[in-house]
Amino acid sequence: MRSAVARVVSSLDQALDLERLARGAALSPLHFHRIFRGMVGETPLELHRRLRMERAARELAECETPVTTIALNAGYDSHEAFTRAFRGFYGRAPSEFRQACALERANCARPPQIEIAARSGIHFDSQATDSILQFVKGVSQMNVEIKQMPALRVAAVHHVGPYSGISDAFARLGEIAGRAGLIDTRPTMLALYYDDPEVTPEAELSSDAAIVVPESAKLPPGLDQHRLPAGRYACTLHIGPYEQLGDAWSRFMGQWLPQSGERMTEGASFEIYLNTPGEVPKEELRTEIYIPLAPTNP
Repeated sequence: MRSAVARVVSSLDQALDLERLARGAALSPLHFHRIFRGMVGETPLELHRRLRMERAARELAECETPVTTIALNAGYDSHEAFTRAFRGFYGRAPSEFRQACALERANCARPPQIEIAARSGIHFDSQATDSILQFVKGVSQMNVEIKQMPALRVAAVHHVGPYSGISDAFARLGEIAGRAGLIDTRPTMLALYYDDPEVTPEAELSSDAAIVVPESAKLPPGLDQHRLPAGRYACTLHIGPYEQLGDAWSRFMGQWLPQSGERMTEGASFEIYLNTPGEVPKEELRTEIYIPLAPTNP
């Protein structure tokens, strides 16, 4: 992660190559994104954008470079888009920020702050060395259990598109599996996500809505078969709305995993849903999150 952060910091004049960053960390893009966000407090793209914006603010404060040129250097195609983004970070337009800096210099007062608050301690005018990089802490409240899981055969409906739309795939899964008698007894429901939203356009994101089925079950047309291998898995329980699962994943993989001494292995990470929005309020939803771990040494 330190090496990945260094690459982000040194590439402010180029588009960020997230797949290359993931390869450098020996992780899939999806796992890399979650771990990076959990450890640094921002996604790689968020860190990249913030550092570019801090650089732009320093140029506004110290140089006479035209705002349009600064906007282009910060990665924005137009003065208007840059102004909207800059106002979101600093609460004022770039021209107003420049004027405020000039006024403060004339009055020998404190100038507007250029650094944008960040838990990592990384800023544009810092050298981002190991001594200043502060990985996010606070995992003591996350309860994680190491489980020896059996192999699971699952029947799935594939979903392509925004992950928030996987509910449509679950609806199709319930319809097809119901007609085939696969949900006469309540099955274990789970979701598998394959792509990193930071790298893959929303319209191309790939995931599966799935249920665990016995080996003897014949799958009807419309359901795909997948197998999750037996082995060691780390599991944590998330209680609350599904909208908060992204943060839970980031804490799990970005904070707990690096400090646990465990190592991920090849295989799918997945969510198991212990109840549904039709049964309980969203604040009481219970979702188990699983990541595959390497075997222990004999």
